[in-house]
Amino acid sequence: MQAPAKYLLLIEQGGVMVARLFDGERRHVLDFDAGSEEVAVMTAGLQPHVGAQGKEWDAALAGHNERERSTAQVYVLDL
Repeated sequence: MQAPAKYLLLIEQGGVMVARLFDGERRHVLDFDAGSEEVAVMTAGLQPHVGAQGKEWDAALAGHNERERSTAQVYVLDL
């Protein structure tokens, strides 16, 4: 059984903004279009933290460069 998503990151990947979901252990759950309606619904009333540069994100965001990570919007989803 898959753990529920806890983090939503809006991050650039190859010149395109993507929404990436991660569980509480920062294991990848799903990627989808950052411009989708689901993003607006999921982030309603939430304030993002800008930047995902901490060591806790190193494995999860290994394919992203420093610029992408520094501008990522990190949302903690209500459980």
